[in-house]
Amino acid sequence: MQPLKLIALDQDDIAIVSTHLQDAVVKIGDIVWLPAEKRLVLGLNRFDWEACGCEDPCYKRRRTALRFERVNAFRCRNVNPAQKDAVLNLLAVEFDEVDAPGGAVTLIFSGGAALRLEVECLECELADLGPTWDATGRPAHEIGA
Repeated sequence: MQPLKLIALDQDDIAIVSTHLQDAVVKIGDIVWLPAEKRLVLGLNRFDWEACGCEDPCYKRRRTALRFERVNAFRCRNVNPAQKDAVLNLLAVEFDEVDAPGGAVTLIFSGGAALRLEVECLECELADLGPTWDATGRPAHEIGA
């Protein structure tokens, strides 16, 4: 599979980014908030859902960077920044336009954790950083979880 490089500037774009990042995992220590630069960067291990589509599914992950620009404020819920090695499982990325073109980006993780970014406007980039590697299995979720 070819590496991804996506830009999100509106709700339709961020929905595509969210789809590709479903079940990505990130260590809390790989979440970098740069308030002076109004930037948030995450280093994630993205599950490659496209690789699962063949008859003999091969489960793969790939190192990926997710970057948000024009971030005015950054908050977290159920995330302890001191636990640098704790791992979060990303479920979705959402954008709610509040005062166009600004709004709030929410990264929703399993277990009730979330990151919320107040942005001047939506400016997001997803970029794969290297080759895939074998994963031990395919992420699965309980219905209603």
